Amino acid sequence: METIKTLIADDHRIVREGICTLLSNESDIEIIAQAENGRDAVKLAVKLQPDITIMDIGMPELNGIEAIIQIRRKLPNARIIVLSMHSEHEFIWKTFKAGAFAYLLKDCAAQELVTAIRRVNSGKKYISEDISDVVLQDFVDTKWHDKETSYGPLSDREKEVLQLLSEGKTTKEIAKTLFISNKTVESHRKNIMEKLQIFNIPGLTKYAIRSGLTSLY
Repeated sequence: METIKTLIADDHRIVREGICTLLSNESDIEIIAQAENGRDAVKLAVKLQPDITIMDIGMPELNGIEAIIQIRRKLPNARIIVLSMHSEHEFIWKTFKAGAFAYLLKDCAAQELVTAIRRVNSGKKYISEDISDVVLQDFVDTKWHDKETSYGPLSDREKEVLQLLSEGKTTKEIAKTLFISNKTVESHRKNIMEKLQIFNIPGLTKYAIRSGLTSLY
């Protein structure tokens, strides 16, 4: 019997180990790797091409939603399950818009996670039982279904730079992380400030948190 090869991405080691423990008794599920931030998650997903990736949203360096976008861009058939503490509607819609197959809350029962993994592996979508009624009602009302869920006028690269800036990274550190020059980082920073009309780091940090780019946990 072939196993469902699974990648776990969460910045909290105790959470990753907890998931591994929960899934260790499932003979059809195999944990092949773990990532502690969104950027590593993208690299491992592209390299290992797991059947399922379990992804947190609030991760350093690259948040889960942006990681999903990058993974799906490189691996269009990637199947990603978001396991998050956030039950807010905006996070849920951004996640599915990015290309996730499932959304579960971290306090879900172990068996629900197993069920979601198997359903997503078969090509189906899944929403946690705890939030499904609320999401369905929002869909019917079209209140959130038609709502713009982007991060405003920023490009994908600018969003990456903004997250790293909000996490306290220096220009040199950002350049090294993104494999670009210091000058290019400064150019992105200038463009971000002009587009958002926010001209200081504390203000940019608040914007990043409100927009879900970073949680700073």
